[in-house]
Amino acid sequence: MEAEAGQRLRALRMEAAEYYRSHGVPQRMEDALNTLFPQRPGDLYGELANYLSKFSKVPVISRLVGRKVLDGVGQPTLEVETHCTVRNYERRICSVVMSSHFQTLVNALPETIEADEKERNNSVNAAVEWVNESLSTMLRDVKPTDQGEVDKMLGEYFTKKVEEKEEIRKREEKEKGEESPSCVPPATALPGGKKAAKQGKKVSVPEKMIPPAEPIELVLCGSLAIGGTSLAIAKAGATINRVPLYLHISLLKHNQDSPKEMTLPLPMVTVLNCEKTAKLKLVKEVMLIPPVHLSFKQGLERALDIQKEFMRLLDLLSKEPSPRAADSKEGKAQNTRKKSVQQASKRVSHLGCPITGCDNLEQLLLLMQTACDNRSLQLGKDMYLAINCAAHELMDYSKGKYEILTGTFKSPDEMIKMYVELTDKFPFIIALIDPLRKEDRQQWSNICCALGSKCFLIAEDAATYISKLKIDQNLNVPTCSGVVLKYINQTKVSDLIELTGLLDGQRQITILGSPDGESSDDSLVDLAVGLGARFIKLGGLARGERVTKYNRLLAIEEELAENRTLREPTLEFIAFPYESQPEEPSDELAPSTALLDSPTGSQPVCTAPSKQHTD
Repeated sequence: MEAEAGQRLRALRMEAAEYYRSHGVPQRMEDALNTLFPQRPGDLYGELANYLSKFSKVPVISRLVGRKVLDGVGQPTLEVETHCTVRNYERRICSVVMSSHFQTLVNALPETIEADEKERNNSVNAAVEWVNESLSTMLRDVKPTDQGEVDKMLGEYFTKKVEEKEEIRKREEKEKGEESPSCVPPATALPGGKKAAKQGKKVSVPEKMIPPAEPIELVLCGSLAIGGTSLAIAKAGATINRVPLYLHISLLKHNQDSPKEMTLPLPMVTVLNCEKTAKLKLVKEVMLIPPVHLSFKQGLERALDIQKEFMRLLDLLSKEPSPRAADSKEGKAQNTRKKSVQQASKRVSHLGCPITGCDNLEQLLLLMQTACDNRSLQLGKDMYLAINCAAHELMDYSKGKYEILTGTFKSPDEMIKMYVELTDKFPFIIALIDPLRKEDRQQWSNICCALGSKCFLIAEDAATYISKLKIDQNLNVPTCSGVVLKYINQTKVSDLIELTGLLDGQRQITILGSPDGESSDDSLVDLAVGLGARFIKLGGLARGERVTKYNRLLAIEEELAENRTLREPTLEFIAFPYESQPEEPSDELAPSTALLDSPTGSQPVCTAPSKQHTD
């Protein structure tokens, strides 16, 4: 018996020796000991573990966990948690919380709001089910570092779901024996548009036919799972590779070529959210853009300082006694307006900034100019303005015109003339977001020719649904300086990488934007830095879900500065060709000189590319 036991033991030892030898363990242990002995580390076994860990298998996804959570405005959204098998043990790697993007009009009916809330809940519940069942099974044993493969599988899964939905729709139509109603809203009765004229009243006929509104893209119930999973895998890949998410994204975009320098996007800090129910309807957001020579921290502090002074002036204006008699009708009306302005200025919108109504754009801009003057700052040198016009919310389809003020309408061509006059009078406005509807493509071309060399003309509404942006390696957006990209619904990390590459190739700028229903997840900031976005639009400097993103940018700036890889951003406006106007532009529309001055003064930072000069 002892002889047999000894023989089995010797056979087992030989088998073990062969097993370890086949895996190179003896040689690697010898190399490890020889390498570590001169170092004599304090934690020898810890250093041995670090040395040998590079020979371990690449972690793979073990499972995904989806759960329903709340976003920054208390609406349901999706959280995706990634678990991986790391050195034979399952570990929770990271999680992301998606931002929701469900647009409900301000003046929507109660039943519409209720229907939207029900749709939102159903969509999140479906997304949770997708993640916990189908996607978790589908991505098991896939490497989280292989973003391209993951996004390809997610895209195929989503396409399959869309086809299933279409088949169900066709089957239901066949059963009902009738066609489904068109999802294209009639040009004279858009959601939130003007009410139909009463019977007997004269109906206004548009002076000029305008392109009808494009149909609203239907969002597939559960599509949030695609975007959430793609981003969660990207974050897990960064964690496993032990690099920040922004660097991981940059490596994915540039085919693993490590960037020598990186720039931070310039922030568009929203300081005022203007109510569209006020007399002035043209302005939705007023944003501050710091000059490029300031650090991100300095620019943020300056923007906050200006906002505080602006709100102080707004409060003072609302408290001034009316020059008219207090008992007169006009005096009472004026005092009522001032009181409403004061109350509005103390409210904070979901964008993280004060809300107010305004009757006059020029008054608003002059007040902002005064706020800067009081802080010994000059608009156009020490700070710049951007205005989000959200023109798609202004169109009165019965008239074929934009309602910029209550009762004041302008045609698309008249809008261009108005913007030219506005930027001529206030040259510190260097960006207009959605100055026109996306359907007014000819007017987009015209306004870019008129203002593109001195002002960024940015499309946001046209880029809401990324799935419609790319057609045969071209961007399906109007002629513009750049677009605002938002990470929502079925958007994948690979989609953003591809789109920003196309924008870079066409000399258009990328702006990463924060959706209305923002979450406390700060991954959007890393996406913006890694993708090389020129601007980032995060909202105001209030509300935790928005401030946490500004804080993340501050941390990235410190990290890049410590690594000496932080490069100062430089911006150039785009000189668009005058296709319909071959003659030289008039002095009124001539390309402006540098708007964002270089600290050295030796080279312009923000100029029209066609015109070289120094300050």
